[in-house]
Amino acid sequence: MPCHNQQMNSVNSGQDHPVKQVRFANSSGVPAVLSSSEPSDATTLLSQENLGPQFKLLPLNDQIRELQTIIRDKTTSRGDFVFCADRLIRLVVEEGLNQLPYSECTVTTPTGYKYEGVKFERGNCGVSIMRSGEAMEQGLRDCCRSIRIGKILIQSDEETQKAKVYYAKFPPDVYRRKVLLMYPILSTGNTVIEAVRVLIEHGVQPRHIILLSLFSTPHGAKSIIQEFPDITILTTEVHPVAPTHFGQRYFGTD
Repeated sequence: MPCHNQQMNSVNSGQDHPVKQVRFANSSGVPAVLSSSEPSDATTLLSQENLGPQFKLLPLNDQIRELQTIIRDKTTSRGDFVFCADRLIRLVVEEGLNQLPYSECTVTTPTGYKYEGVKFERGNCGVSIMRSGEAMEQGLRDCCRSIRIGKILIQSDEETQKAKVYYAKFPPDVYRRKVLLMYPILSTGNTVIEAVRVLIEHGVQPRHIILLSLFSTPHGAKSIIQEFPDITILTTEVHPVAPTHFGQRYFGTD
């Protein structure tokens, strides 16, 4: 197993460091993730897409970049794949929790001092889109031990290629909760759009839905935002090619 804290692509003597990834911001202030080794005209890839303030990217650092690289590498063993995927999922879940509302509170420390802090408001739940979304459930439970988690099963019709809901199970009061919707890969966005429609049918307001994902294509992100401009999308990377093998590799069905 590789050491995941070591610098990626260690440099041999006499060689230059490889180019690092840079981030570009579009007119709406949303950063786009591109490689500085790509053609210069690629810098306009997302600047032409008005995704709005509801679309959020995790701040990029070398740790996140390495995890993304290992997950995308076809030579990565399944053990390393799951290990790195779980790490990246945890980072996304932690940032997703930062999007939830909180209130200020005062507590007393063991030494008797008063401490001004915060506490999250009650009324949150998770919903995973089966099957790949289930990979993110443990990361959410690790952060919120007693959180309720619902499930949605959506598959594409073989003839029409349209997303179809086969199963949906939510907490009975889901309409009163903030929903952390979990789906690792946003490719076309069709599956997520259908899942959000199901949640809306159960009384959930789009502004109360936070979509947690790992990778997204520009098309997938734009499709979701255009359909539901009030939904919050959180991801680590926007790239034209999404690692659609994620679910198969994670669960060992590839």
